[in-house]
Amino acid sequence: MNLILCGMMGAGKTTIGIKIAEVSGRRWYDTDGIIVDRYGKISDIFEYYGENYFRKIETEIVKELASRDRLVISTGGGLVLKEENTALLKKNGLIVFLRASFETLVKRLKVDGTRPLLQSNTESIRERLVRLLEERTPIYQSVADLIVDVDGKTPEELAREIYGWYTEIDRCKGAGAQ
Repeated sequence: MNLILCGMMGAGKTTIGIKIAEVSGRRWYDTDGIIVDRYGKISDIFEYYGENYFRKIETEIVKELASRDRLVISTGGGLVLKEENTALLKKNGLIVFLRASFETLVKRLKVDGTRPLLQSNTESIRERLVRLLEERTPIYQSVADLIVDVDGKTPEELAREIYGWYTEIDRCKGAGAQ
């Protein structure tokens, strides 16, 4: 069974995913990282091919990873918005929503000019982030098997908390299968 991290950009999916892999000894994958390695910068993909093409690539990556077992997977912020991706991930995984406050996200993202979905000619980064949070938070909550608030906790604390929960679920599922 895989452990999947979802949430807004800036919530800490990559950092916490790496820490969970360290704690658990499991392999860690970042869907955005795989895309960058194979196709180039995400901002370039958005600019030259559009968001729909990017989402198609994401689904290809999800199909690859979901067919494997015992992975830690950090997803891109919009990946679980597509029902097909969520269904694939849930077949062999538990999804954790890393929930960060608006203030935390603004602080983490204000210096990052590489996020294509924060680029807008008509909205400020704050306005765009508010809108994305309003659109995405209910979806993150609905797909999540666990919701973890990240504010005020270190990545190490979060990794131990999440992996402890995951281990308990995995143990119970294993006991039920015997």
